[in-house]
Amino acid sequence: MIETNALGKRYGDFTAVDAITFKVEPGQVLGFLGPNGAGKSTTMKMIAGFLAPSSGSATVCGFDVERQPLDAKRSVGYLPEGAPSYGEMGVREFLEFIADMRGIPADVRRKRLDDAVGRLNLEGVLEQSIDTLSKGFRRRVGLAQAIVHDPKVLILDEPTDGLDPNQKHEVRTLINAMARDKTIIVSTHVLEEVHAVCNRAIIIARGRILADATPADLEARSRYHQAVSLSTTNVAAAREALSRIADVAAIEVDAQDNRITAFPKPGKPIFAAVNEALKGQDIVVRELALEGGRLDEVFRTITQGEAQEARA
Repeated sequence: MIETNALGKRYGDFTAVDAITFKVEPGQVLGFLGPNGAGKSTTMKMIAGFLAPSSGSATVCGFDVERQPLDAKRSVGYLPEGAPSYGEMGVREFLEFIADMRGIPADVRRKRLDDAVGRLNLEGVLEQSIDTLSKGFRRRVGLAQAIVHDPKVLILDEPTDGLDPNQKHEVRTLINAMARDKTIIVSTHVLEEVHAVCNRAIIIARGRILADATPADLEARSRYHQAVSLSTTNVAAAREALSRIADVAAIEVDAQDNRITAFPKPGKPIFAAVNEALKGQDIVVRELALEGGRLDEVFRTITQGEAQEARA
């Protein structure tokens, strides 16, 4: 559904996107992750046909975004960063305008508009001008215009930016529902978004792809993968008990909340052994958890390693 081949963008001597290649298959929700200035938005703009690439190519639903721009854009719903719109327009007026620009046929026009308004809960603000709306509602209007023509591909740049927790949940639920019959790219720096909606993640920094895997596979790279964390009032005794377990490689205690984390030797499960060791010493544990891995730690390791390499 989406394919890039050595896609690049340069501004003079500065390379914003450096020959990146990837494919997104039907039904996938791809999280596009990276620090500020990594090239996420620039890549999204090139795929959406908003920016012309300096090199390489991109196709959407088989249409080359440069050679067949109208066909490609008909297949795409695009929410740019910041959700730009015409502030002087009313919400209803703006969505009608988008429907006109998209050439939505008269026989399905009302259904498509009502569906977009209903999915984003915009009924109460339809007659307000966009510049009077809160940031969260403007974001919702931006999402509504992206889906009003029922596109096969959605490109969403920071879709939950500016939304409160309830609104974020609503948008994530919407993305999950649409993923059944759409291909979606979500650009974000909010790692919880990856857990909530994505079944694949690409990490990009300095315009280059550094990792491409499922969220679970990325978490498996974390030093916290299969670690065991616990909370107890008897920290000293718990630490002593854990230190006797052969497959425990290291033990750390968080100075702020006295939470203990036991790290396993490579490939060694330790949860059962930790549980037994604590029971054997009659140590009262308030909480005991098996860590799946921490995506934020993997993200920092990958992107900071790239930055250190660049400085070197």
